[in-house]
This record gives sequence, structure tokens and C-alpha cells, in this order.
Amino acid sequence: MTRVTPGRTLAVVAARGGSKGIPHKNLIDLCGKPLIAWTVMQAAAARGVDVVAVSSDSDQILEAAEAAGAVGVRRPKDISGDLASSESAWLHALEHLDGKLGPFGRVVALQATSPIRESSDIEQALATFEREELDSLLSVCEVEDYFNWRIGADGPEPINYDFRNRRMRQQIEKRYLENGSFYVLIPSLLREHNNRLGGKIGMHLMERHKMFQIDRPEDIKLCAAIMRSYGYA
Repeated sequence: MTRVTPGRTLAVVAARGGSKGIPHKNLIDLCGKPLIAWTVMQAAAARGVDVVAVSSDSDQILEAAEAAGAVGVRRPKDISGDLASSESAWLHALEHLDGKLGPFGRVVALQATSPIRESSDIEQALATFEREELDSLLSVCEVEDYFNWRIGADGPEPINYDFRNRRMRQQIEKRYLENGSFYVLIPSLLREHNNRLGGKIGMHLMERHKMFQIDRPEDIKLCAAIMRSYGYA
């Protein structure tokens, strides 16, 4: 794994055509635009990002992505199935574009189903990435007063605290949720380890309302309401 002086930065989005939970999910209308368009526009507007690419096996998604300002990359069938990793799509796009539009020293991998973000999140994450000389970075949200329960052999039981000795809020250590919105990484992590995280890892803390993503039909209205409420749409 090699960290080189940052050259150009590639922002890449993996967006398959197939979706079981919400048919044509990446093309659903969200506040007047296809879902995929929001991530493309946010990445394109971020200072420090040179190229935005969308990897997909769908002509419709590629058309919508290119209309929003992305470079379309046709995703091969062998890495387009339900079990194909996002890393495989990111790596394919990186190798496809590196010689044409690169070379790239940083990759920003974004999730299209997490549309509640701002370009400033990407900019700040890139600044942290360079300032701290990181190899990878993940976006997170802080989790407060989060007590987990499970169904045990004798009924409900706590996982991460003792209800008999409930701690005060000030005594609870800070914890962070990997929200999946985006990652920043050096290309060698994909090329050598097929992973989005490794080496020296850092975090970019996002506001709590940016943790929501679109996985179920009811999430569409929720995310739309949040985006309108905060003036993102």
C-alpha cells in the first residue's frame, strides 16, 4: 500500500440498475431530480474533486448521471450482480479512467442512496485527509444515548449497558456510526487489498440528520422532507 503525493481526485459512485427493495431506486424522483443526480452534483461542486464518475450496468442510470455532469462508466456484468461489492465497481472505474483522465491520487467513493449531504462535507473530508496524511477516511455521525437490546433466551436483554446501573449522559463515551455516505481513500487500497479502509484511518463527522438513506419506500418521503427543511433542495 503506497500513499503518493495527491494528484487528481476521482469521485466515483456505484449504481446498479437492479434493486429489490425499490425498483429503479437510483432513478426515483427526489425533490424534482433523479436520486443519482444529487450525489453527482454534490461531488461535482466540491472543491478538490476533478472527475465524477458513475459506474452502472443501466443505460438509464448512465444517461441520468451524465446529464447531471458525471462521466459514465459501463459496469461489466460479472461485477453487477447482487453479491458484487462496491469496491469492484470503484476499482473498475478507477482503472478505466486513470489513464484517460488521471492519474488519480485520491478516490472519493460515494453512496447514491445517501443524498443528504453537502459539497462542504466532501471538501472538509478531503482537507482532513491531507492534513492528517490519511490512507482512508469514512463519514460518520455521532450516536448519543444509544442503548442496544436483543432478544435473549429469557427475553429482552441489554447489550451495551447495565440497566441496573444506568450511566448519566455525560458519562457515556462518544460513539460514531459509519453512515456510508462517502469514503476517501488512496487507490492502492482498492488495487492491493480490494478494500475501502486500511492504513491510517480517519473520520469526517457529519450532522445527525445526514445519516438517513433510502433503502425502503418510506425513506423517500423522509429524505425529501429533510432536504427541503434544511434548504438542500
